[in-house]
Amino acid sequence: MKKDKNKKMKWRRLDNSAKIFPISAGRKYSTVFRLSVVLDEVIEPKVLQMAVEQTVEKYKSFKVRMKSGFFWYYLEENPKKPIVRKEKEYPCTYIDPRKNNGYLFKVTYFESKINIDIFHSLTDGNTGTTFFREIVYKYLELRHPKQFENEERNLRKLHYTTEDSYLKNYDKKAKSNASMQKAYKLRGKKIKLGAISAIHEIIDLESLKKECERADMTITQYMTAVLIFCIYKANYLKYSSGKRKSERPIKVCIPVNLKKYFPSETMSNFFSYITLEASLDKLSENNNFEKILKFVKDSFKAKLRKEEIMKTMSANVKLGTNFFIKTIPLLLKKIIVRLSYIEIRKYTTITYSNIGRVGIIGKYKEYIKYFLMLIAPEPVEKIKCSSCTYENKFVFTFTSILQDNSIEKEFYKFLKQRNINVEIESNGVLDDISKEN
Repeated sequence: MKKDKNKKMKWRRLDNSAKIFPISAGRKYSTVFRLSVVLDEVIEPKVLQMAVEQTVEKYKSFKVRMKSGFFWYYLEENPKKPIVRKEKEYPCTYIDPRKNNGYLFKVTYFESKINIDIFHSLTDGNTGTTFFREIVYKYLELRHPKQFENEERNLRKLHYTTEDSYLKNYDKKAKSNASMQKAYKLRGKKIKLGAISAIHEIIDLESLKKECERADMTITQYMTAVLIFCIYKANYLKYSSGKRKSERPIKVCIPVNLKKYFPSETMSNFFSYITLEASLDKLSENNNFEKILKFVKDSFKAKLRKEEIMKTMSANVKLGTNFFIKTIPLLLKKIIVRLSYIEIRKYTTITYSNIGRVGIIGKYKEYIKYFLMLIAPEPVEKIKCSSCTYENKFVFTFTSILQDNSIEKEFYKFLKQRNINVEIESNGVLDDISKEN
């Protein structure tokens, strides 16, 4: 049967956050994040291919390709099949649609690991996890049909929407109170040939929880404090001396899942962020970690209030809905946005995203060791951090384009000194940080 060439493809607009990513993205700014799962068996490529094809038919919001209009990019239904390949590239690299059947995500495998790299225009980390988890479920069901033939999960119906929850929830009257001070910039020589270092610190969850309870903090708060402390000790003090001394604060950007604060069932992006601004004057006072703990705890309390989150979210929405910006042709938007994006990144030292616990049901747990999350580093934010939890493993990941891994080493050393059990895995781009100098 011949295909009807006149049949129109289904399409949808990009959500408010997604609009910016295809305009600013490229080889240097991929705006891609990765989710991985490590199983207890070697991956069967043909089975994985089947699992991805079946999952994308269930999650139609992922079965799309990017198209360019006169004013904005938009998403259109993709008639082609997704491609599954053996992992050969560094994590979180730019996804070239021409080599990927137009898809905005790519699935790869290596030995016992499955990866999915997702372009941020498609969705955020939390919804990306939902999609990836379905791929894992489907793969295990196809790989071990007898073990999962009576699994109830297959009988559940999927309900989701692709609405723009930003437009539904923002406040036109809310005013942004974002700081206009530029951030301390991580220093050091870059890794050559475009390589990306990935270092995973696999942490025993129970020992980490005990330390967090002593500090009366959440895991995200505690790890943010450790990160600020290690940046100060291993990067600022090392590279800032004499004329090169910086007075700019260490700014940590923390993505926030807006579904915890506003009603939404969208599969599209729905996240915002808070920014913690650590003054270097305060950090230099006796090098006191307890003061950093208090600073982080107080900052989270002040910034993680619905009214404060609303201000940040609404400011971004108002920018995306501005009449003047909307009427600028896409070709000109690309030039303006790319220049603006480089400037905007100068207001953040580092990003840390914790997607929390990856929940897996029933017998599927028997085949899974742990999950990973990675975020693409970039020329301005040379290191980015991410974490997720599975069972009793909390995995904190550094992705970096710096040759110097002193921050990663200091982070590992800090946790070990507090009797928190840590194991190290990496992609081997940099030296083993667990070895003594």
